[in-house]
Amino acid sequence: MLCSRCHHFEAEPDGVLCTVCATPAGFAAPPGAGTPGAGTPKVWLRSPVGLGWATVALLGVAAAVDLFAVVADYLRYDVTGDLAAGDSGAAVLDRADTSDVLTGLAAGAQLVVLLACAVVFVIWLWRVRVNAEVFAPDGHRQARGWVIAGWIVPFVSLWYPRRIVLDVWDASSVGDRPRGHALVNVWWTLWLLTNVVGRFLANLAGEAETSAEIHDTTRQLLFADALDLAAALVAAAMVLRLTRMQDEKARRGPTAPAAV
Repeated sequence: MLCSRCHHFEAEPDGVLCTVCATPAGFAAPPGAGTPGAGTPKVWLRSPVGLGWATVALLGVAAAVDLFAVVADYLRYDVTGDLAAGDSGAAVLDRADTSDVLTGLAAGAQLVVLLACAVVFVIWLWRVRVNAEVFAPDGHRQARGWVIAGWIVPFVSLWYPRRIVLDVWDASSVGDRPRGHALVNVWWTLWLLTNVVGRFLANLAGEAETSAEIHDTTRQLLFADALDLAAALVAAAMVLRLTRMQDEKARRGPTAPAAV
């Protein structure tokens, strides 16, 4: 049966804890987390697989919604082009009404899915951060609370989440050398671009009034939604890779200290 504490390794014969959990040295608390008996609990490995797959699934839904938004943007771009050219027939007006409905649905769905993704992603990130503290207690530049605060505190939100993920990534790498950071860097670059570009283009779209202006801003929104789609896919790849890294490292068990 699985260990009753970490729910990851097999329990020892005739016991309820695995070998790792039965050895306190294998799960030392990180700096500032307190010592046993001081009222602050130690950290323990917990499997990130379930949360990882839930996060990947939601990011997949986000990608599908973004794809729907891209299609809706294209339809609006096409019909506003006709309107800007002076075509105001009944068929064009019907297409315009349809495009308005589709873009409205896409915008609402994107907001709902974004909120759901944000909640589950932060819960997953908290889980892998705690696990990383087990793997490397001294390998983290920010306190654990920044896993949440780093996303909402102005200015530092531009780089704290990336730094936290990089520390977790390095701590979770199997072997003597951490894996390269290219995937994390691409994920963070796309995240920043979707926020900056998306917010800027949304403001422009809100100011458009004529068919020609809406036509131009819709082309830009199409690009922004395509960027969102890419960001969701890369984020899913990053979550999947980091989750697998932690699972692989945990299954290998604690590394014996080098002989002096």
